[in-house]
Amino acid sequence: MKRHFRFLAVAVPLLLAACVPQQATRIKGDAGLLNAQVAREQALARTDHWTLQGRLGVSDGHAGGSGSLTWTQDGDRYEFVLHGPALSGADFRLSGGPDGATLEGVNGGPLHGPDAEALMQRALGWTVPLHDLRAWVLGLRADSGPAELAFGDNRLPSLLTQDGWSVDYRTWDTTRQPPLPTTVFAARPPYKVRLSIETWSLR
Repeated sequence: MKRHFRFLAVAVPLLLAACVPQQATRIKGDAGLLNAQVAREQALARTDHWTLQGRLGVSDGHAGGSGSLTWTQDGDRYEFVLHGPALSGADFRLSGGPDGATLEGVNGGPLHGPDAEALMQRALGWTVPLHDLRAWVLGLRADSGPAELAFGDNRLPSLLTQDGWSVDYRTWDTTRQPPLPTTVFAARPPYKVRLSIETWSLR
């Protein structure tokens, strides 16, 4: 299966670059901005049942993949369904929880393992910070260690730096309260993960 992703070495970096908007505003967090973020985090702390739909792109600087994504979070259980990654024509389904993970849609699959991130790395060559991304996708700091925040003109997070990753927030759905991100672009060179969210459904 990894051979499919060698053909993405040109396509995916171009896709990721084309989707990056103009340079965002970065405002260092003062007491007011940080207090507002704490209030957002408290309001969303128990938000662990939701579904988002959008597009996911990943790259390691040489190869990667992209496709339409449906991510369902049901407490500690999760399901990622990625349809039609560019050029490979394959569909993938990653599901699991505290008892381990299952990856379907790969050669020799389904594959099972105790850790979803390690399973994706072994099977697809993708480095995706799934544990932290569960918090980052909501615009929250993860529980993996210290984090630094910068804010945009909308007084919402613009850049989150944590666990060696830089998480760039370019657009938000401000019709929701609290607002939720609609573009999450995470990078830890040479790895890049870009998530464009089309719909949120919180339960």
